[in-house]
Amino acid sequence: MTRVVLVGPPGAGKGTQATALSEQLGVPHISTGDLFRAHIANNTELGQDVRRYLDSGQLVPDEVTNEMVRERLEEPDARAGFLLDGFPRNVGQAEVLGKILSSTGQAIDAVVEFKVDEDVVVKRLLARGRTDDNEDVIRRRQEIYRSETAPLLSYYGDSVITVDAVGEVGDITERVLSALRDRT
Repeated sequence: MTRVVLVGPPGAGKGTQATALSEQLGVPHISTGDLFRAHIANNTELGQDVRRYLDSGQLVPDEVTNEMVRERLEEPDARAGFLLDGFPRNVGQAEVLGKILSSTGQAIDAVVEFKVDEDVVVKRLLARGRTDDNEDVIRRRQEIYRSETAPLLSYYGDSVITVDAVGEVGDITERVLSALRDRT
């Protein structure tokens, strides 16, 4: 099980877990945020598109994000598997991902949902001390997650593995690995 999508609200620990899981599973951690930054830094055509949207305060459209992910999944290190963090964000992106993978005879092996209470997430994010992290902004991001991203759980149905994302980082990593092993 090496083609895994990580889903959970902002602050659930997806990025932290993706790094640990990538190491344990020997597959790349593919984060849309990292892809955006890399394309911007390398001044690619897609990066220029991303910069224009971000500079004007807009969300990067799905078409641009989809193309970045498609390109990344074609790289040799992703052929044996990957962990997707931040993609898909909605059912439309999930449908595109399915098409990208099926064109090479692949499919998602599992979707790991990081389950954590909203109040715990708010505390975690406030503790980071970022200037853009105030309680109203954090709770608004949680609402966006519930309306746009949470429907992925229904879309993926039986592929979803729900993991308690509260506790020590290593314990959560072990819960995910154990749940993935139980699936095979």
